[in-house]
Amino acid sequence: MVAALEQKTTDQLKQELLELVRDRDSQPLGKKVAFAKTELMPWFEELSRRNPFPNAIDQIDLVVGVWSPVWSTIPFQDTFPGRIYEQSYQIFANNGYYANMARYAPGSKLPFLKQFTEKLVAYDFMILQRFEVQNNQWFIQNVGIQQGFRVNLAPLTIEKAQAWFESAVKKLANRPVKPDFEKLDQSTAKKYEKIFEATPQLEHLYIDRDFRLVKTQREAKQRPSYTIAVRKR
Repeated sequence: MVAALEQKTTDQLKQELLELVRDRDSQPLGKKVAFAKTELMPWFEELSRRNPFPNAIDQIDLVVGVWSPVWSTIPFQDTFPGRIYEQSYQIFANNGYYANMARYAPGSKLPFLKQFTEKLVAYDFMILQRFEVQNNQWFIQNVGIQQGFRVNLAPLTIEKAQAWFESAVKKLANRPVKPDFEKLDQSTAKKYEKIFEATPQLEHLYIDRDFRLVKTQREAKQRPSYTIAVRKR
């Protein structure tokens, strides 16, 4: 397997990886973690060896923009049911702010509710973070959470996502504020409190202008998570 991958071009490796994860992001987390270990790791390792920008300081300008996480084993993304994968974004700004956001239609996983919930009720969720590079390492700080119920007649487009992100940054005024989780059930609130208080570690195993393979850990003792993202803008 390794010898075969070494013979392929980098573009071929990226396209093969995207094909391997196609339509798999909605699978249960445990299944995705196992798939990464048993199937994807050779591609991860080969792309990591070919990373054209291995130094974190050189990656800052590359990440600025809007990305779509096409496949990920980050647990928090699916804490709520019904994530709409084509309306999930990662947005990096050149002012050092970064957001993970997605729209959820909680009843869309149930066939008999799908046609109603997708049109009537949506839940938008965003984790706002600050990023910087020190000593050639990425440092991420959670600084805010934005959430809200919407009438799901219009999708969360890139334009709407960017506007929401920019508005959240302005309101934050560079002051970390612990979010209010009172509207959430107790179990979900505890999960998000833990996420917010963590200091995530981030490493780009591979990055170029249009493709990112990212390894993250919420805590040093936690298993690593992997995300494959492609540029949207």
